[in-house]
Amino acid sequence: MFAAERRQLILEMVRANGAVSLRELARVVQTSEVTVRRDVRALEAEGLLDRRHGGAVLPGGFTRESGFPQKSHLSTAEKTAIADLAAGLVGEGEAIVVGAGTTTQELARRLARVPGLTVVTNSLLVAQALAHANRVEVVMTGGTLRGSNYALVGSGAEQSLQGLRVSRAFLSGSGLTAERGLSTSNMLSASVDRALVHAAAEVVVLADHTKLGSDTMFQTVPTELITRLVTDEPPVHDERAATELQALADQGVEITVAGPDADPQAGDGMPPGRQARPDMPLPGQRRTQGGHGGPGGLGPQLRSAAAMAEGPVGRVADLRRR
Repeated sequence: MFAAERRQLILEMVRANGAVSLRELARVVQTSEVTVRRDVRALEAEGLLDRRHGGAVLPGGFTRESGFPQKSHLSTAEKTAIADLAAGLVGEGEAIVVGAGTTTQELARRLARVPGLTVVTNSLLVAQALAHANRVEVVMTGGTLRGSNYALVGSGAEQSLQGLRVSRAFLSGSGLTAERGLSTSNMLSASVDRALVHAAAEVVVLADHTKLGSDTMFQTVPTELITRLVTDEPPVHDERAATELQALADQGVEITVAGPDADPQAGDGMPPGRQARPDMPLPGQRRTQGGHGGPGGLGPQLRSAAAMAEGPVGRVADLRRR
């Protein structure tokens, strides 16, 4: 494929989806991420798109929300790894809320195996994933159906959450920054997500690395209210995503990184807690000899599945720079 053909295809994908990761672009145009990054730079110089951490978005500063058909085909491997790890946070007999999104839908598929679980959700996709689970109770909010992401929104959804109290809220969104926290492109979705957060003792954000550093119009969860971020390991070259992770950790967000080739025993025995560790190495950053957190320099801020919950739940990146 000639450069002009590649760039035209890249431009069409960004226009259709609003935001596309470099990984996905490279897969579609069948070339390397290095080549795609060069193409994206050229298109940005022409004012046709904007570069973001690990991807490209429509020009104008804020990404618009993609519909479910487009979102469901983006970063599928990353979403699966995140969902596997996040499911380990949920225990038998717990009551939780799960927001709308393709990553939370993946989480719901795994929660079907947790006995005695109660899930409150405004997402038809989450409810559908749990519909045939024998020992899981699903509670739907009221509201008006928003067809682009199959979610119930509006005053009916928000009022049905009043007086509710659960242990955790699991949410995803369109963007995540240390400065503003989690955000989304739709005002009605943001309002319901804020109601979900208000109902929970802890907030767990599920976001793949392409959303790190992206900022969208409506804030849903300010950084200080995010208890934990579950994400995938950014590519080694994505220093901007690593910087955003470090900034989130500096503000006290507990960060857990899932990786496809990680050691499942990595981090066993690490002490619990969510203390901010400004000197803690994160993906994409070099370690120093004799750092905090014992051998390998992994501190308590970045925890393995074993430290999160009892029993094996997926695999966690050892976070060594590869």
